[in-house]
Amino acid sequence: MTPADFERWLQDPRRPPLVMGVLNVTPDSFSDGGRYADPAAAVAHGLSLFKAGAQLLDVGGESTRPGAARTPIDEQIRRVIPVIQTLRKDLGDHCLLSIDTTRAPVARAALDAGASIINDISAGLDDPDMLPLAAQRAAPIVLMHMQGTPATMQQNPTYRNVVEEVAAHLKERLAAARAAGVAEHRILLDPGIGFGKKVHHNLELLRHLSQFADIGHPLVLGTSRKGFLARISGETDPHDRLFSTAASVAWCVANQAALIRVHDVEPMSKVVRVIRAIQTGLATPE
Repeated sequence: MTPADFERWLQDPRRPPLVMGVLNVTPDSFSDGGRYADPAAAVAHGLSLFKAGAQLLDVGGESTRPGAARTPIDEQIRRVIPVIQTLRKDLGDHCLLSIDTTRAPVARAALDAGASIINDISAGLDDPDMLPLAAQRAAPIVLMHMQGTPATMQQNPTYRNVVEEVAAHLKERLAAARAAGVAEHRILLDPGIGFGKKVHHNLELLRHLSQFADIGHPLVLGTSRKGFLARISGETDPHDRLFSTAASVAWCVANQAALIRVHDVEPMSKVVRVIRAIQTGLATPE
Protein backbone atom coordinates (compact mmCIF):
# COMPACT_ATOMS: atom_id res chain seq x y z
CA MET A 1 0.00 0.00 0.00
CA THR A 2 1.48 3.34 -1.09
CA PRO A 3 0.84 6.69 0.63
CA ALA A 4 -1.45 7.58 -2.30
CA ASP A 5 -3.37 4.32 -1.81
CA PHE A 6 -3.78 5.12 1.88
CA GLU A 7 -4.96 8.64 1.09
CA ARG A 8 -7.66 7.18 -1.15
CA TRP A 9 -8.54 4.62 1.52
CA LEU A 10 -8.97 7.34 4.13
CA GLN A 11 -11.52 9.11 1.95
CA ASP A 12 -13.45 6.00 0.93
CA PRO A 13 -16.60 5.49 3.08
CA ARG A 14 -16.63 1.82 1.99
CA ARG A 15 -13.00 1.28 2.96
CA PRO A 16 -12.01 -2.36 3.59
CA PRO A 17 -10.31 -3.02 6.94
CA LEU A 18 -6.52 -2.99 6.98
CA VAL A 19 -4.04 -4.91 9.11
CA MET A 20 -1.21 -3.10 10.91
CA GLY A 21 1.67 -5.21 12.20
CA VAL A 22 3.24 -4.32 15.55
CA LEU A 23 7.01 -3.81 15.49
CA ASN A 24 8.35 -3.02 18.96
CA VAL A 25 12.00 -1.95 18.86
CA THR A 26 12.23 -2.03 22.65
CA PRO A 27 13.73 -4.16 25.42
CA ASP A 28 10.60 -4.12 27.59
CA SER A 29 7.32 -4.28 25.65
CA PHE A 30 4.70 -6.53 27.26
CA SER A 31 4.52 -9.17 24.52
CA ASP A 32 7.84 -9.32 22.69
CA GLY A 33 10.15 -6.99 24.58
CA GLY A 34 13.78 -7.51 23.63
CA ARG A 35 13.19 -9.89 20.72
CA TYR A 36 13.58 -7.10 18.16
CA ALA A 37 15.73 -4.57 20.01
CA ASP A 38 18.55 -5.27 17.56
CA PRO A 39 17.93 -3.29 14.34
CA ALA A 40 18.68 -6.27 12.09
CA ALA A 41 16.24 -8.46 14.01
CA ALA A 42 13.61 -5.70 13.89
CA VAL A 43 13.99 -5.27 10.14
CA ALA A 44 13.78 -9.02 9.56
CA HIS A 45 10.62 -9.20 11.66
CA GLY A 46 9.12 -6.21 9.86
CA LEU A 47 9.74 -7.89 6.50
CA SER A 48 8.15 -11.08 7.79
CA LEU A 49 5.07 -9.15 8.95
CA PHE A 50 4.76 -7.60 5.49
CA LYS A 51 5.08 -10.99 3.80
CA ALA A 52 2.42 -12.32 6.19
CA GLY A 53 -0.05 -9.71 4.95
CA ALA A 54 0.43 -6.46 6.86
CA GLN A 55 -0.45 -3.37 4.84
CA LEU A 56 1.13 -1.15 7.53
CA LEU A 57 3.89 -1.56 10.10
CA ASP A 58 3.76 0.37 13.38
CA VAL A 59 7.32 0.96 14.64
CA GLY A 60 7.75 1.99 18.26
CA GLY A 61 10.80 2.72 20.38
CA GLU A 62 9.06 3.17 23.74
CA SER A 63 7.14 0.52 25.64
CA THR A 64 3.62 1.56 26.62
CA ARG A 65 2.86 -1.51 28.74
CA PRO A 66 1.27 -0.87 32.15
CA GLY A 67 3.88 0.48 34.55
CA ALA A 68 6.39 1.39 31.84
CA ALA A 69 8.77 4.27 32.46
CA ARG A 70 9.33 6.98 29.85
CA THR A 71 12.04 6.50 27.23
CA PRO A 72 14.10 9.62 26.41
CA ILE A 73 13.53 11.18 23.00
CA ASP A 74 17.11 10.59 21.85
CA GLU A 75 16.89 6.92 22.79
CA GLN A 76 13.60 6.47 20.91
CA ILE A 77 15.19 8.03 17.84
CA ARG A 78 18.28 5.85 18.18
CA ARG A 79 16.11 2.73 18.28
CA VAL A 80 13.63 3.40 15.49
CA ILE A 81 15.36 5.44 12.78
CA PRO A 82 17.75 2.76 11.45
CA VAL A 83 14.83 0.31 11.33
CA ILE A 84 12.53 2.72 9.48
CA GLN A 85 15.26 3.72 7.03
CA THR A 86 16.09 0.11 6.18
CA LEU A 87 12.46 -1.01 5.92
CA ARG A 88 11.66 1.90 3.64
CA LYS A 89 14.61 0.96 1.42
CA ASP A 90 13.70 -2.74 1.39
CA LEU A 91 9.93 -2.35 1.03
CA GLY A 92 9.78 0.67 -1.25
CA ASP A 93 6.18 1.87 -1.46
CA HIS A 94 4.67 -1.57 -0.93
CA CYS A 95 4.01 -1.11 2.81
CA LEU A 96 3.27 1.99 4.87
CA LEU A 97 5.27 2.71 8.01
CA SER A 98 3.80 4.30 11.12
CA ILE A 99 5.72 5.77 14.06
CA ASP A 100 4.31 4.92 17.47
CA THR A 101 5.34 7.83 19.70
CA THR A 102 3.97 10.73 21.72
CA ARG A 103 6.97 12.98 21.07
CA ALA A 104 7.11 15.34 18.10
CA PRO A 105 10.92 15.16 17.61
CA VAL A 106 10.67 11.37 17.31
CA ALA A 107 7.77 11.64 14.88
CA ARG A 108 9.61 14.27 12.82
CA ALA A 109 12.74 12.12 12.57
CA ALA A 110 10.63 9.09 11.64
CA LEU A 111 8.77 10.99 8.92
CA ASP A 112 12.11 12.19 7.55
CA ALA A 113 13.35 8.58 7.56
CA GLY A 114 10.39 7.24 5.60
CA ALA A 115 7.40 6.84 7.92
CA SER A 116 4.07 8.18 6.67
CA ILE A 117 1.74 7.96 9.70
CA ILE A 118 1.86 9.09 13.33
CA ASN A 119 0.32 6.88 16.01
CA ASP A 120 0.06 8.95 19.20
CA ILE A 121 -1.41 7.19 22.25
CA SER A 122 -1.65 10.57 24.02
CA ALA A 123 -3.69 12.08 21.16
CA GLY A 124 -1.37 15.09 21.03
CA LEU A 125 -1.48 15.83 24.76
CA ASP A 126 2.09 14.80 25.62
CA ASP A 127 3.71 17.19 23.17
CA PRO A 128 2.04 20.41 21.98
CA ASP A 129 4.08 20.26 18.78
CA MET A 130 2.64 16.92 17.66
CA LEU A 131 -0.63 18.08 16.07
CA PRO A 132 1.00 21.04 14.26
CA LEU A 133 3.66 18.63 12.98
CA ALA A 134 1.00 16.30 11.57
CA ALA A 135 -0.63 19.29 9.89
CA GLN A 136 2.62 20.65 8.45
CA ARG A 137 3.68 17.27 7.08
CA ALA A 138 0.18 16.26 5.87
CA ALA A 139 0.64 13.06 7.90
CA PRO A 140 -2.34 10.94 8.93
CA ILE A 141 -2.47 10.68 12.72
CA VAL A 142 -4.08 8.18 15.08
CA LEU A 143 -5.52 9.84 18.20
CA MET A 144 -6.03 7.42 21.10
CA HIS A 145 -7.78 7.63 24.45
CA MET A 146 -5.77 6.83 27.56
CA GLN A 147 -6.59 7.54 31.19
CA GLY A 148 -3.35 8.49 32.91
CA THR A 149 0.03 7.48 31.51
CA PRO A 150 1.51 4.03 30.87
CA ALA A 151 3.21 4.28 34.26
CA THR A 152 -0.07 4.94 36.10
CA MET A 153 -2.94 3.94 33.81
CA GLN A 154 -3.80 0.62 35.44
CA GLN A 155 -3.80 1.98 38.98
CA ASN A 156 -7.56 1.69 39.54
CA PRO A 157 -8.90 3.44 36.41
CA THR A 158 -12.37 4.83 37.11
CA TYR A 159 -15.21 6.06 34.89
CA ARG A 160 -18.79 7.17 35.44
CA ASN A 161 -19.70 6.03 31.92
CA VAL A 162 -16.70 4.72 30.01
CA VAL A 163 -18.31 4.86 26.55
CA GLU A 164 -19.51 8.43 26.95
CA GLU A 165 -16.25 9.64 28.49
CA VAL A 166 -13.99 7.99 25.91
CA ALA A 167 -16.17 9.28 23.06
CA ALA A 168 -16.13 12.80 24.53
CA HIS A 169 -12.35 12.70 24.85
CA LEU A 170 -11.88 11.55 21.26
CA LYS A 171 -14.21 14.28 20.00
CA GLU A 172 -12.25 16.88 21.99
CA ARG A 173 -8.93 15.68 20.58
CA LEU A 174 -10.46 15.54 17.10
CA ALA A 175 -11.39 19.21 17.49
CA ALA A 176 -7.86 20.01 18.67
CA ALA A 177 -6.37 18.31 15.62
CA ARG A 178 -8.69 20.23 13.31
CA ALA A 179 -7.75 23.49 15.05
CA ALA A 180 -4.06 22.67 14.53
CA GLY A 181 -4.69 22.32 10.80
CA VAL A 182 -4.77 18.53 10.40
CA ALA A 183 -6.95 17.66 7.41
CA GLU A 184 -10.26 16.15 8.49
CA HIS A 185 -9.83 12.94 6.52
CA ARG A 186 -6.34 12.29 7.92
CA ILE A 187 -7.54 11.85 11.52
CA LEU A 188 -8.07 8.30 12.83
CA LEU A 189 -9.50 7.47 16.26
CA ASP A 190 -8.66 4.71 18.75
CA PRO A 191 -10.66 4.09 21.97
CA GLY A 192 -7.50 2.72 23.61
CA ILE A 193 -8.39 -0.81 24.65
CA GLY A 194 -6.26 -1.69 27.68
CA PHE A 195 -4.98 1.85 28.25
CA GLY A 196 -6.34 2.93 31.61
CA LYS A 197 -9.27 0.50 31.59
CA LYS A 198 -10.36 -2.44 33.70
CA VAL A 199 -11.63 -5.60 32.02
CA HIS A 200 -15.28 -4.54 32.17
CA HIS A 201 -14.37 -1.13 30.69
CA ASN A 202 -12.71 -2.81 27.71
CA LEU A 203 -15.72 -5.07 27.18
CA GLU A 204 -18.10 -2.14 27.39
CA LEU A 205 -16.11 -0.23 24.79
CA LEU A 206 -16.03 -3.22 22.48
CA ARG A 207 -19.79 -3.73 22.83
CA HIS A 208 -20.38 -0.14 21.77
CA LEU A 209 -17.88 0.25 18.92
CA SER A 210 -20.61 1.63 16.67
CA GLN A 211 -20.76 4.77 18.82
CA PHE A 212 -17.11 5.46 18.04
CA ALA A 213 -17.47 4.62 14.36
CA ASP A 214 -20.42 7.05 14.25
CA ILE A 215 -18.03 9.92 15.03
CA GLY A 216 -17.18 9.61 11.36
CA HIS A 217 -13.47 8.80 11.30
CA PRO A 218 -11.62 5.53 10.63
CA LEU A 219 -11.60 3.48 13.81
CA VAL A 220 -8.34 1.85 14.94
CA LEU A 221 -8.45 -1.09 17.37
CA GLY A 222 -5.64 -2.85 19.19
CA THR A 223 -6.72 -5.86 21.25
CA SER A 224 -3.85 -8.14 20.27
CA ARG A 225 -2.51 -10.33 23.11
CA LYS A 226 -3.70 -7.85 25.75
CA GLY A 227 -4.09 -8.65 29.42
CA PHE A 228 -7.87 -8.29 29.53
CA LEU A 229 -8.10 -11.32 27.21
CA ALA A 230 -6.16 -13.38 29.77
CA ARG A 231 -8.69 -12.47 32.44
CA ILE A 232 -11.34 -14.09 30.24
CA SER A 233 -9.46 -17.01 28.68
CA GLY A 234 -6.90 -17.78 31.39
CA GLU A 235 -3.94 -17.53 29.00
CA THR A 236 -1.17 -16.08 31.16
CA ASP A 237 1.48 -16.04 28.41
CA PRO A 238 0.74 -13.30 25.83
CA HIS A 239 1.93 -15.63 23.05
CA ASP A 240 -0.85 -18.09 23.95
CA ARG A 241 -3.61 -15.54 23.28
CA LEU A 242 -3.99 -16.27 19.58
CA PHE A 243 -7.57 -17.53 19.66
CA SER A 244 -8.79 -14.94 22.14
CA THR A 245 -7.16 -12.26 20.00
CA ALA A 246 -8.83 -13.72 16.91
CA ALA A 247 -12.23 -13.57 18.59
CA SER A 248 -11.74 -9.92 19.51
CA VAL A 249 -10.44 -9.04 16.04
CA ALA A 250 -13.45 -10.70 14.41
CA TRP A 251 -15.76 -8.69 16.67
CA CYS A 252 -13.96 -5.44 15.89
CA VAL A 253 -14.08 -5.93 12.13
CA ALA A 254 -17.74 -6.95 12.27
CA ASN A 255 -18.44 -3.74 14.20
CA GLN A 256 -16.88 -1.20 11.82
CA ALA A 257 -13.21 -1.19 12.82
CA ALA A 258 -11.17 0.15 9.90
CA LEU A 259 -7.64 -0.71 11.01
CA ILE A 260 -6.60 -3.62 13.22
CA ARG A 261 -3.25 -3.45 15.05
CA VAL A 262 -1.92 -6.97 15.68
CA HIS A 263 1.18 -9.00 16.49
CA ASP A 264 0.14 -12.20 14.68
CA VAL A 265 -0.41 -10.82 11.20
CA GLU A 266 -0.97 -13.94 9.12
CA PRO A 267 -3.79 -15.53 11.16
CA MET A 268 -5.43 -12.18 11.91
CA SER A 269 -5.36 -11.25 8.23
CA LYS A 270 -7.34 -14.41 7.57
CA VAL A 271 -9.83 -13.46 10.28
CA VAL A 272 -10.26 -10.04 8.67
CA ARG A 273 -10.74 -11.54 5.20
CA VAL A 274 -13.39 -14.00 6.35
CA ILE A 275 -15.38 -11.39 8.28
CA ARG A 276 -15.18 -9.03 5.33
CA ALA A 277 -16.36 -11.77 2.96
CA ILE A 278 -19.36 -12.42 5.18
CA GLN A 279 -20.15 -8.71 5.20
CA THR A 280 -19.82 -8.18 1.45
CA GLY A 281 -20.63 -11.57 -0.02
CA LEU A 282 -17.35 -11.41 -1.93
CA ALA A 283 -14.97 -14.35 -1.59
CA THR A 284 -11.99 -12.42 -2.99
CA PRO A 285 -10.52 -9.14 -1.65
CA GLU A 286 -12.00 -5.90 -2.99
